[in-house]
Amino acid sequence: MAEHKQGAHQSRKQAISRKAQHRHSHFYALFAHWSFPRSGDMPPLHWHRERWVLAAAALLLATLSGFIMPTWASAMKPASPSVQARTTLPLSLPALPATAQQPKSTVDQWRKTRVKAGQTLSDIFQAEGLGFSDLNRVLQASSNPDALRQIHPGDEFSFRIAPDGSLLGMRFDRDAMHRVQLNFEGTKVSKKVVARTMQRRESIGHGIINGSLYGAAEKAGMSDAMVMNLVDVFKYDIDFIKDVRAGDSFTVIYDKIYRDGVFLRDGRILAAEFVNRGHRFTAYRYTLPNGDVGYYSEDGRPLRKSLLRTPVAFTRISSRFSLARKHPILGYTRAHKGVDYAAPSGTPIHTAGNGVIVYRGWEHGYGNFVLIKHNKTYSTAYGHMSRFAKGERVGTHVTQGEVIGYVGMTGLATGPHLHYEVRVHGKQENPLTVTMPKPKPLAPKLLAQFHSETAPLLARLKIVNTHIRLAQAAAAHADTNG
Repeated sequence: MAEHKQGAHQSRKQAISRKAQHRHSHFYALFAHWSFPRSGDMPPLHWHRERWVLAAAALLLATLSGFIMPTWASAMKPASPSVQARTTLPLSLPALPATAQQPKSTVDQWRKTRVKAGQTLSDIFQAEGLGFSDLNRVLQASSNPDALRQIHPGDEFSFRIAPDGSLLGMRFDRDAMHRVQLNFEGTKVSKKVVARTMQRRESIGHGIINGSLYGAAEKAGMSDAMVMNLVDVFKYDIDFIKDVRAGDSFTVIYDKIYRDGVFLRDGRILAAEFVNRGHRFTAYRYTLPNGDVGYYSEDGRPLRKSLLRTPVAFTRISSRFSLARKHPILGYTRAHKGVDYAAPSGTPIHTAGNGVIVYRGWEHGYGNFVLIKHNKTYSTAYGHMSRFAKGERVGTHVTQGEVIGYVGMTGLATGPHLHYEVRVHGKQENPLTVTMPKPKPLAPKLLAQFHSETAPLLARLKIVNTHIRLAQAAAAHADTNG
Protein backbone atom coordinates (compact mmCIF):
# COMPACT_ATOMS: atom_id res chain seq x y z
CA MET A 1 0.00 0.00 0.00
CA ALA A 2 2.81 2.38 0.89
CA GLU A 3 4.66 1.52 -2.26
CA HIS A 4 1.53 2.25 -4.27
CA LYS A 5 1.17 5.75 -2.74
CA GLN A 6 4.84 6.50 -3.37
CA GLY A 7 4.52 5.45 -6.99
CA ALA A 8 1.45 7.63 -7.46
CA HIS A 9 3.26 10.59 -5.94
CA GLN A 10 6.24 10.06 -8.19
CA SER A 11 4.02 9.80 -11.26
CA ARG A 12 2.30 13.12 -10.32
CA LYS A 13 5.66 14.92 -10.02
CA GLN A 14 6.81 13.60 -13.35
CA ALA A 15 3.54 14.72 -14.95
CA ILE A 16 3.98 18.23 -13.50
CA SER A 17 7.57 18.29 -14.73
CA ARG A 18 6.57 17.25 -18.24
CA LYS A 19 3.80 19.85 -18.28
CA ALA A 20 6.25 22.59 -17.20
CA GLN A 21 8.80 21.50 -19.78
CA HIS A 22 6.15 21.55 -22.47
CA ARG A 23 4.86 25.01 -21.49
CA HIS A 24 8.36 26.48 -21.15
CA SER A 25 10.09 24.43 -23.77
CA HIS A 26 12.24 27.36 -25.01
CA PHE A 27 13.67 27.93 -21.49
CA TYR A 28 14.45 24.27 -20.93
CA ALA A 29 15.99 23.98 -24.36
CA LEU A 30 18.32 26.90 -23.55
CA PHE A 31 19.36 25.69 -20.07
CA ALA A 32 18.86 21.92 -20.34
CA HIS A 33 22.48 21.21 -19.50
CA TRP A 34 22.10 23.23 -16.21
CA SER A 35 19.30 21.05 -14.87
CA PHE A 36 19.55 18.98 -11.74
CA PRO A 37 17.50 15.80 -12.36
CA ARG A 38 16.08 14.17 -9.28
CA SER A 39 14.75 10.98 -10.74
CA GLY A 40 16.37 7.86 -9.47
CA ASP A 41 17.30 6.64 -12.90
CA MET A 42 19.27 9.82 -13.74
CA PRO A 43 23.07 9.72 -13.49
CA PRO A 44 24.65 11.46 -10.45
CA LEU A 45 25.21 15.30 -10.47
CA HIS A 46 28.39 16.51 -12.18
CA TRP A 47 29.89 20.07 -11.67
CA HIS A 48 30.32 21.82 -14.98
CA ARG A 49 32.20 25.13 -15.58
CA GLU A 50 28.98 27.17 -15.46
CA ARG A 51 28.08 25.83 -12.06
CA TRP A 52 31.51 26.72 -10.65
CA VAL A 53 31.12 30.33 -11.99
CA LEU A 54 27.65 30.67 -10.43
CA ALA A 55 28.84 29.33 -7.10
CA ALA A 56 31.86 31.66 -7.02
CA ALA A 57 29.69 34.68 -7.89
CA ALA A 58 27.19 33.85 -5.15
CA LEU A 59 29.99 33.46 -2.61
CA LEU A 60 31.58 36.82 -3.62
CA LEU A 61 28.23 38.61 -3.38
CA ALA A 62 27.57 37.24 0.08
CA THR A 63 31.06 38.25 1.28
CA LEU A 64 30.74 41.85 -0.03
CA SER A 65 27.31 42.22 1.51
CA GLY A 66 28.81 41.40 4.86
CA PHE A 67 31.23 44.30 4.62
CA ILE A 68 29.17 46.94 2.76
CA MET A 69 25.93 46.84 4.70
CA PRO A 70 27.45 47.59 8.15
CA THR A 71 29.58 50.40 6.72
CA TRP A 72 26.59 52.04 4.96
CA ALA A 73 24.50 51.70 8.12
CA SER A 74 27.23 53.45 10.10
CA ALA A 75 27.48 56.25 7.54
CA MET A 76 23.74 56.92 7.65
CA LYS A 77 23.70 56.98 11.43
CA PRO A 78 23.65 60.62 12.72
CA ALA A 79 26.89 61.61 14.37
CA SER A 80 26.69 62.47 18.00
CA PRO A 81 28.01 65.94 18.82
CA SER A 82 31.34 66.06 20.51
CA VAL A 83 31.50 68.01 23.69
CA GLN A 84 34.66 69.97 24.39
CA ALA A 85 35.48 71.08 27.86
CA ARG A 86 36.18 74.83 28.20
CA THR A 87 37.68 76.78 31.02
CA THR A 88 37.01 80.48 31.66
CA LEU A 89 39.76 82.51 33.29
CA PRO A 90 39.24 86.06 34.61
CA LEU A 91 41.60 88.70 33.09
CA SER A 92 42.22 92.16 34.49
CA LEU A 93 42.31 94.88 31.76
CA PRO A 94 43.50 98.49 32.08
CA ALA A 95 40.78 101.18 32.15
CA LEU A 96 40.05 103.06 28.89
CA PRO A 97 41.22 106.69 28.69
CA ALA A 98 38.54 109.31 29.19
CA THR A 99 38.62 110.38 25.54
CA ALA A 100 37.99 106.83 24.32
CA GLN A 101 35.11 106.00 26.63
CA GLN A 102 32.65 108.11 24.62
CA PRO A 103 33.22 107.93 20.82
CA LYS A 104 33.10 111.24 18.99
CA SER A 105 30.88 111.85 16.03
CA THR A 106 32.79 111.47 12.75
CA VAL A 107 30.69 114.18 11.07
CA ASP A 108 31.19 117.86 11.81
CA GLN A 109 27.84 119.47 12.55
CA TRP A 110 28.21 122.52 10.33
CA ARG A 111 25.09 124.56 9.52
CA LYS A 112 25.28 126.37 6.18
CA THR A 113 23.48 129.58 5.29
CA ARG A 114 23.57 131.86 2.25
CA VAL A 115 23.33 135.64 2.32
CA LYS A 116 20.03 137.02 1.06
CA ALA A 117 19.51 140.41 -0.55
CA GLY A 118 19.61 143.14 2.10
CA GLN A 119 21.06 140.93 4.84
CA THR A 120 23.98 142.01 6.99
CA LEU A 121 26.35 139.77 8.93
CA SER A 122 24.56 140.86 12.11
CA ASP A 123 21.25 139.66 10.65
CA ILE A 124 22.77 136.26 9.86
CA PHE A 125 24.16 135.88 13.40
CA GLN A 126 20.75 136.71 14.86
CA ALA A 127 19.08 134.15 12.57
CA GLU A 128 21.52 131.52 13.89
CA GLY A 129 20.75 132.41 17.49
CA LEU A 130 24.12 134.11 18.05
CA GLY A 131 24.66 137.42 19.82
CA PHE A 132 26.71 140.56 19.29
CA SER A 133 29.53 139.19 21.46
CA ASP A 134 29.93 136.23 19.06
CA LEU A 135 29.99 138.60 16.07
CA ASN A 136 32.61 140.76 17.79
CA ARG A 137 34.82 137.72 18.48
CA VAL A 138 34.64 136.74 14.81
CA LEU A 139 35.53 140.24 13.61
CA GLN A 140 38.46 140.41 16.03
CA ALA A 141 39.72 136.99 14.96
CA SER A 142 39.53 137.83 11.25
CA SER A 143 42.60 139.48 9.74
CA ASN A 144 40.37 141.38 7.30
CA PRO A 145 37.13 142.35 9.08
CA ASP A 146 36.14 144.70 6.23
CA ALA A 147 35.70 141.66 3.99
CA LEU A 148 33.09 140.31 6.45
CA ARG A 149 31.26 143.63 6.58
CA GLN A 150 31.04 143.83 2.78
CA ILE A 151 29.10 140.64 2.11
CA HIS A 152 27.04 139.97 -1.00
CA PRO A 153 23.89 137.96 -1.79
CA GLY A 154 24.83 134.35 -2.40
CA ASP A 155 27.89 134.35 -0.12
CA GLU A 156 28.03 131.24 2.07
CA PHE A 157 28.73 131.04 5.80
CA SER A 158 28.89 127.90 7.96
CA PHE A 159 28.50 127.72 11.74
CA ARG A 160 29.23 125.01 14.32
CA ILE A 161 27.16 125.63 17.42
CA ALA A 162 27.23 123.71 20.72
CA PRO A 163 24.02 122.28 22.26
CA ASP A 164 24.03 125.16 24.77
CA GLY A 165 24.03 127.69 21.89
CA SER A 166 27.65 128.82 22.14
CA LEU A 167 29.69 129.33 18.98
CA LEU A 168 32.30 126.63 18.37
CA GLY A 169 33.36 127.41 14.82
CA MET A 170 32.72 129.48 11.69
CA ARG A 171 33.73 129.05 8.05
CA PHE A 172 33.60 131.60 5.21
CA ASP A 173 35.32 132.31 1.89
CA ARG A 174 38.00 134.98 2.11
CA ASP A 175 38.14 135.05 -1.67
CA ALA A 176 37.45 132.66 -4.55
CA MET A 177 40.51 130.54 -3.77
CA HIS A 178 40.71 130.52 0.04
CA ARG A 179 38.39 129.49 2.87
CA VAL A 180 38.87 130.65 6.46
CA GLN A 181 37.89 128.44 9.40
CA LEU A 182 37.73 129.86 12.94
CA ASN A 183 37.57 127.50 15.93
CA PHE A 184 36.58 128.76 19.41
CA GLU A 185 37.52 126.86 22.57
CA GLY A 186 36.67 128.94 25.59
CA THR A 187 38.68 132.15 25.29
CA LYS A 188 41.08 130.64 22.74
CA VAL A 189 40.63 131.19 19.00
CA SER A 190 42.42 129.23 16.30
CA LYS A 191 42.40 130.16 12.62
CA LYS A 192 43.05 127.99 9.58
CA VAL A 193 43.15 129.11 5.94
CA VAL A 194 42.42 126.34 3.43
CA ALA A 195 43.32 126.72 -0.24
CA ARG A 196 40.44 125.82 -2.57
CA THR A 197 41.02 123.73 -5.68
CA MET A 198 40.19 125.81 -8.76
CA GLN A 199 39.71 124.22 -12.16
CA ARG A 200 38.84 125.56 -15.61
CA ARG A 201 36.86 123.36 -18.00
CA GLU A 202 36.42 124.23 -21.64
CA SER A 203 32.93 124.51 -23.15
CA ILE A 204 31.62 125.22 -26.65
CA GLY A 205 28.39 127.00 -27.52
CA HIS A 206 26.84 127.41 -30.95
CA GLY A 207 23.60 129.08 -31.95
CA ILE A 208 21.62 130.39 -34.89
CA ILE A 209 19.57 133.52 -34.23
CA ASN A 210 15.89 133.18 -35.06
CA GLY A 211 14.31 135.47 -32.48
CA SER A 212 16.91 137.10 -30.26
CA LEU A 213 20.59 136.65 -29.45
CA TYR A 214 19.71 135.79 -25.83
CA GLY A 215 17.22 133.13 -26.93
CA ALA A 216 19.74 131.48 -29.25
CA ALA A 217 22.43 131.62 -26.55
CA GLU A 218 20.10 130.05 -23.99
CA LYS A 219 19.46 127.11 -26.33
CA ALA A 220 23.23 126.76 -26.68
CA GLY A 221 23.58 126.48 -22.89
CA MET A 222 25.19 129.90 -22.43
CA SER A 223 24.40 132.25 -19.55
CA ASP A 224 23.33 135.88 -19.92
CA ALA A 225 26.72 136.93 -18.52
CA MET A 226 28.49 135.02 -21.28
CA VAL A 227 26.25 136.71 -23.89
CA MET A 228 27.31 140.09 -22.52
CA ASN A 229 30.95 139.00 -22.84
CA LEU A 230 30.32 138.00 -26.44
CA VAL A 231 28.73 141.39 -27.20
CA ASP A 232 31.64 143.17 -25.52
CA VAL A 233 34.19 141.27 -27.64
CA PHE A 234 32.55 142.13 -30.98
CA LYS A 235 31.14 145.56 -30.08
CA TYR A 236 33.73 147.34 -32.22
CA ASP A 237 32.60 145.56 -35.41
CA ILE A 238 28.91 144.76 -34.83
CA ASP A 239 26.09 146.99 -33.64
CA PHE A 240 24.06 144.43 -31.70
CA ILE A 241 21.09 146.79 -31.51
CA LYS A 242 20.71 147.50 -35.22
CA ASP A 243 22.83 145.02 -37.20
CA VAL A 244 21.85 141.57 -35.85
CA ARG A 245 19.45 139.67 -38.13
CA ALA A 246 17.69 136.29 -38.20
CA GLY A 247 20.05 133.70 -39.64
CA ASP A 248 23.14 135.19 -37.99
CA SER A 249 25.15 132.56 -36.12
CA PHE A 250 27.86 132.35 -33.48
CA THR A 251 30.29 129.80 -32.10
CA VAL A 252 32.01 130.42 -28.78
CA ILE A 253 34.79 128.51 -27.00
CA TYR A 254 34.87 129.55 -23.35
CA ASP A 255 35.82 128.11 -19.99
CA LYS A 256 33.83 127.46 -16.84
CA ILE A 257 35.35 127.78 -13.38
CA TYR A 258 34.84 124.95 -10.87
CA ARG A 259 35.82 125.14 -7.20
CA ASP A 260 36.36 121.87 -5.34
CA GLY A 261 34.62 120.12 -8.24
CA VAL A 262 31.48 122.31 -8.05
CA PHE A 263 30.58 124.85 -10.77
CA LEU A 264 31.32 128.38 -9.55
CA ARG A 265 30.88 130.75 -12.52
CA ASP A 266 31.57 131.30 -16.19
CA GLY A 267 35.11 132.24 -17.08
CA ARG A 268 36.63 133.82 -20.20
CA ILE A 269 35.91 133.66 -23.90
CA LEU A 270 38.94 131.94 -25.47
CA ALA A 271 37.83 132.13 -29.10
CA ALA A 272 34.67 133.16 -30.91
CA GLU A 273 33.19 133.48 -34.36
CA PHE A 274 30.18 135.61 -35.31
CA VAL A 275 28.59 135.61 -38.76
CA ASN A 276 26.60 138.81 -39.23
CA ARG A 277 24.78 139.39 -42.53
CA GLY A 278 27.17 137.03 -44.26
CA HIS A 279 30.30 138.69 -42.85
CA ARG A 280 32.49 136.50 -40.64
CA PHE A 281 34.18 138.04 -37.60
CA THR A 282 36.65 136.16 -35.38
CA ALA A 283 38.17 136.82 -31.98
CA TYR A 284 41.01 135.09 -30.11
CA ARG A 285 42.13 135.90 -26.59
CA TYR A 286 45.83 136.70 -26.39
CA THR A 287 48.12 138.02 -23.63
CA LEU A 288 50.94 140.36 -24.59
CA PRO A 289 54.39 140.02 -22.98
CA ASN A 290 53.65 143.06 -20.79
CA GLY A 291 50.56 141.32 -19.35
CA ASP A 292 47.92 143.24 -21.34
CA VAL A 293 45.08 140.97 -22.48
CA GLY A 294 43.05 141.60 -25.60
CA TYR A 295 41.13 139.97 -28.42
CA TYR A 296 42.57 139.72 -31.92
CA SER A 297 41.25 138.62 -35.31
CA GLU A 298 42.74 135.65 -37.16
CA ASP A 299 45.28 137.92 -38.86
CA GLY A 300 46.54 139.24 -35.50
CA ARG A 301 44.84 142.64 -35.62
CA PRO A 302 43.33 143.94 -32.36
CA LEU A 303 39.52 144.02 -32.30
CA ARG A 304 39.66 146.99 -30.01
CA LYS A 305 39.57 149.99 -32.32
CA SER A 306 41.64 153.08 -31.79
CA LEU A 307 38.49 155.17 -31.26
CA LEU A 308 35.00 154.36 -29.98
CA ARG A 309 31.96 155.54 -31.88
CA THR A 310 29.82 155.51 -28.71
CA PRO A 311 31.78 156.49 -25.56
CA VAL A 312 28.72 156.42 -23.28
CA ALA A 313 25.92 153.99 -22.37
CA PHE A 314 23.04 155.88 -24.01
CA THR A 315 19.30 155.35 -24.17
CA ARG A 316 18.76 156.90 -27.63
CA ILE A 317 20.34 159.19 -30.20
CA SER A 318 18.55 162.48 -29.65
CA SER A 319 20.26 164.35 -32.49
CA ARG A 320 22.41 163.19 -35.40
CA PHE A 321 25.20 164.82 -37.35
CA SER A 322 23.72 167.40 -39.73
CA LEU A 323 24.90 170.41 -41.71
CA ALA A 324 21.45 172.05 -41.46
CA ARG A 325 19.60 171.54 -38.20
CA LYS A 326 17.23 173.93 -36.48
CA HIS A 327 18.70 174.62 -33.08
CA PRO A 328 16.16 173.76 -30.34
CA ILE A 329 17.16 176.79 -28.22
CA LEU A 330 18.47 179.39 -30.65
CA GLY A 331 15.59 178.77 -33.07
CA TYR A 332 17.52 179.11 -36.31
CA THR A 333 19.13 176.59 -38.63
CA ARG A 334 22.82 175.83 -38.27
CA ALA A 335 25.10 172.84 -38.57
CA HIS A 336 25.16 170.21 -35.82
CA LYS A 337 28.64 168.73 -36.16
CA GLY A 338 28.35 165.86 -33.72
CA VAL A 339 26.02 163.19 -32.32
CA ASP A 340 23.92 163.67 -29.21
CA TYR A 341 23.56 160.55 -27.03
CA ALA A 342 20.71 160.97 -24.55
CA ALA A 343 21.40 159.36 -21.17
CA PRO A 344 20.46 159.89 -17.52
CA SER A 345 22.30 162.69 -15.75
CA GLY A 346 25.43 161.36 -14.03
CA THR A 347 26.08 158.52 -16.53
CA PRO A 348 29.88 158.03 -16.86
CA ILE A 349 31.53 159.29 -20.07
CA HIS A 350 34.57 157.35 -21.31
CA THR A 351 37.42 158.54 -23.45
CA ALA A 352 37.13 157.15 -26.99
CA GLY A 353 40.81 156.24 -27.22
CA ASN A 354 44.29 156.68 -25.84
CA GLY A 355 45.44 160.28 -25.87
CA VAL A 356 46.22 163.51 -24.03
CA ILE A 357 43.72 166.06 -22.65
CA VAL A 358 44.38 169.36 -24.45
CA TYR A 359 41.37 171.30 -23.12
CA ARG A 360 39.21 170.92 -20.00
CA GLY A 361 36.84 173.70 -18.94
CA TRP A 362 33.85 175.79 -19.91
CA GLU A 363 33.21 176.32 -23.61
CA HIS A 364 30.48 178.58 -25.01
CA GLY A 365 27.49 176.48 -26.07
CA TYR A 366 29.18 173.21 -24.99
CA GLY A 367 29.10 173.87 -21.24
CA ASN A 368 31.63 171.68 -19.43
CA PHE A 369 33.85 170.56 -22.29
CA VAL A 370 36.84 168.19 -22.81
CA LEU A 371 39.03 167.90 -25.93
CA ILE A 372 41.42 164.92 -26.29
CA LYS A 373 44.14 164.62 -28.93
CA HIS A 374 44.80 160.97 -29.93
CA ASN A 375 47.43 161.43 -32.66
CA LYS A 376 48.40 163.89 -35.35
CA THR A 377 45.16 163.21 -37.25
CA TYR A 378 42.38 162.40 -34.80
CA SER A 379 40.89 164.15 -31.78
CA THR A 380 37.55 163.82 -29.94
CA ALA A 381 35.36 166.35 -28.08
CA TYR A 382 32.80 165.88 -25.27
CA GLY A 383 30.24 168.52 -24.28
CA HIS A 384 27.43 169.32 -21.79
CA MET A 385 29.05 167.39 -18.91
CA SER A 386 27.54 167.82 -15.46
CA ARG A 387 31.03 167.54 -13.93
CA PHE A 388 34.53 166.37 -14.70
CA ALA A 389 36.19 163.23 -13.33
CA LYS A 390 38.59 163.82 -10.45
CA GLY A 391 42.25 163.96 -11.32
CA GLU A 392 41.74 164.75 -14.99
CA ARG A 393 43.42 167.95 -16.16
CA VAL A 394 45.15 169.42 -19.21
CA GLY A 395 48.20 167.36 -20.11
CA THR A 396 46.90 164.16 -18.46
CA HIS A 397 47.41 160.98 -20.49
CA VAL A 398 44.22 158.90 -20.68
CA THR A 399 43.53 155.38 -21.92
CA GLN A 400 40.57 154.13 -23.92
CA GLY A 401 37.55 153.55 -21.68
CA GLU A 402 38.80 155.74 -18.84
CA VAL A 403 36.08 157.91 -17.22
CA ILE A 404 36.65 161.61 -17.97
CA GLY A 405 33.30 163.05 -16.86
CA TYR A 406 29.55 162.56 -16.40
CA VAL A 407 26.46 163.27 -18.50
CA GLY A 408 24.70 166.55 -17.83
CA MET A 409 22.95 169.46 -19.58
CA THR A 410 25.32 172.38 -19.10
CA GLY A 411 25.56 174.95 -21.88
CA LEU A 412 22.88 175.12 -24.57
CA ALA A 413 21.00 171.86 -23.87
CA THR A 414 17.34 171.00 -23.35
CA GLY A 415 18.00 167.68 -21.59
CA PRO A 416 20.83 165.51 -20.24
CA HIS A 417 22.96 164.11 -23.05
CA LEU A 418 26.51 163.84 -24.36
CA HIS A 419 27.48 165.86 -27.41
CA TYR A 420 30.25 163.81 -29.06
CA GLU A 421 32.51 164.91 -31.92
CA VAL A 422 35.25 163.20 -33.94
CA ARG A 423 37.67 165.64 -35.56
CA VAL A 424 40.01 164.74 -38.43
CA HIS A 425 42.77 167.32 -38.85
CA GLY A 426 40.62 169.63 -36.75
CA LYS A 427 37.49 169.24 -38.90
CA GLN A 428 34.33 167.69 -37.40
CA GLU A 429 33.19 164.45 -39.07
CA ASN A 430 30.15 162.24 -38.49
CA PRO A 431 31.12 159.87 -35.63
CA LEU A 432 28.74 157.20 -36.95
CA THR A 433 30.24 157.01 -40.43
CA VAL A 434 33.78 158.41 -40.27
CA THR A 435 36.58 156.00 -41.08
CA MET A 436 38.25 155.24 -37.79
CA PRO A 437 42.00 154.65 -37.64
CA LYS A 438 42.82 150.97 -37.91
CA PRO A 439 44.69 149.48 -34.97
CA LYS A 440 48.21 148.32 -35.66
CA PRO A 441 48.64 144.54 -36.04
CA LEU A 442 51.00 142.58 -33.84
CA ALA A 443 54.69 142.85 -34.56
CA PRO A 444 56.08 139.95 -36.67
CA LYS A 445 57.66 138.16 -33.70
CA LEU A 446 54.48 138.42 -31.60
CA LEU A 447 52.36 137.51 -34.61
CA ALA A 448 54.20 134.18 -34.97
CA GLN A 449 53.66 133.46 -31.28
CA PHE A 450 49.99 134.46 -31.58
CA HIS A 451 49.41 132.04 -34.48
CA SER A 452 51.16 129.26 -32.55
CA GLU A 453 49.00 129.74 -29.44
CA THR A 454 45.70 130.17 -31.27
CA ALA A 455 46.15 127.31 -33.77
CA PRO A 456 44.44 124.70 -31.51
CA LEU A 457 41.46 127.04 -30.95
CA LEU A 458 41.18 127.73 -34.67
CA ALA A 459 41.20 123.96 -35.35
CA ARG A 460 38.42 123.37 -32.81
CA LEU A 461 36.30 126.12 -34.35
CA LYS A 462 36.72 124.54 -37.78
CA ILE A 463 35.76 121.10 -36.45
CA VAL A 464 32.63 122.49 -34.78
CA ASN A 465 31.60 124.34 -37.93
CA THR A 466 32.19 121.23 -40.05
CA HIS A 467 29.97 119.12 -37.79
CA ILE A 468 27.30 121.81 -37.85
CA ARG A 469 27.32 122.01 -41.65
CA LEU A 470 27.09 118.20 -41.91
CA ALA A 471 24.19 118.15 -39.43
CA GLN A 472 22.39 120.89 -41.33
CA ALA A 473 22.93 119.08 -44.65
CA ALA A 474 21.61 115.83 -43.15
CA ALA A 475 18.55 117.61 -41.74
CA ALA A 476 17.86 119.29 -45.10
CA HIS A 477 18.24 115.93 -46.89
CA ALA A 478 15.84 114.31 -44.43
CA ASP A 479 13.28 117.07 -44.95
CA THR A 480 13.56 116.71 -48.74
CA ASN A 481 13.05 112.95 -48.62
CA GLY A 482 10.59 113.07 -45.77
